[in-house]
Amino acid sequence: MSQINETNSNDFGECPIVAPCPVNAVTLTPLNDEPAVPCVVPASSPIIKVPAVLAETTIQVVVEANIPLNPAASEIKRVHKDVFLTQCKLVPVRFGEEICPGVRTVTRAKLFIEGFIRKDIEYATADCSGTIRDRIATVPFSGFADLQAGDFLLFPALGESTESKSRFINPKNSDIPRLDKYFFENNVYYNEQPYCELVSAEFFELDFSPCPVDVNGTFSTLREKVVVDITLKVLQVRQVRISSLG
Repeated sequence: MSQINETNSNDFGECPIVAPCPVNAVTLTPLNDEPAVPCVVPASSPIIKVPAVLAETTIQVVVEANIPLNPAASEIKRVHKDVFLTQCKLVPVRFGEEICPGVRTVTRAKLFIEGFIRKDIEYATADCSGTIRDRIATVPFSGFADLQAGDFLLFPALGESTESKSRFINPKNSDIPRLDKYFFENNVYYNEQPYCELVSAEFFELDFSPCPVDVNGTFSTLREKVVVDITLKVLQVRQVRISSLG
């Protein structure tokens, strides 16, 4: 057994393994840790304020775009894609019952979205041994979705702001009102704005040259037809009461 170990050791010694492209590194020392006891304020049924999921929906976006390539391309190698939302607004169009004085549920709404698809295109040029070129393009899109009662996991809640004005009769002539005296009453409710959160994006696309080219030819325009299914959550910060566990 000892003779075999010596043979293996000699073999590795004659052919040392050298790691290429070394960088500076530090071996970390493990530190001790132990559980900490949290300080919890006792409450039988506390009220907390947290983001609540109103709906989770998938919106299909269909876009077509022409992307110029300079220098011209002979072959597309890879295309990386990401979705960015620049706007996501919920506009109520139908209301339900009151859940608190002056606060109503929203049972139907239009969800307006706006954003862009960021594409990172890697392509080869006409040279036989040329470098790979990179082209970054942003393809904008916008539209809306109709969220109905069945699409909501939890109805949004919005409080109403009211304005009223009281008029007075002229004390010297009860046939005419006073135009110089009014009583105003305003009630302003500041709502939590519903917002969106990206979950995933699934892309289906066709990229091609508008004009067919020969085997050794090049093209300077890339036409793309993209279908992307964007899944997102619609949330609103809400106050909820929870049951204390201890």
